[in-house]
Amino acid sequence: MKYMLMMNTMKAGPEGITAWAKQDIEAHIAYMLDLNKDLTASGEFVSAEGLTFPDQARLVRAGKDGIPITDGVFPESKEFLAGYWIVDAATPERAYAIAARASAAPGPGGAPLNMGIEVRPIMSLPPKSS
Repeated sequence: MKYMLMMNTMKAGPEGITAWAKQDIEAHIAYMLDLNKDLTASGEFVSAEGLTFPDQARLVRAGKDGIPITDGVFPESKEFLAGYWIVDAATPERAYAIAARASAAPGPGGAPLNMGIEVRPIMSLPPKSS
């Protein structure tokens, strides 16, 4: 079954990753790339993407005649969706184990961040009727 692992993490601004030392950012990214490499080798990797900071986000609604109406930015967010993985895991427990590994990515000084990773099954279409 496929699962979406959503990394809700790090503050934006002066307390966020942009304020980390260069070597800490590089170690964090290397950890994430190793995770993706291991998931690819195990056949569980489907996709992963990092997202921009909330100051670049817009909330969009359909207005009159379907014209998009945007709202935002929302820089006051304490936590935000920083990125996600789509994995194809045999059990929910395996998806949780992958999420725990992602949660332990290193932060400043190499200490594990233990950031929240939301795990949600991806719905599949119902079987086609005969």
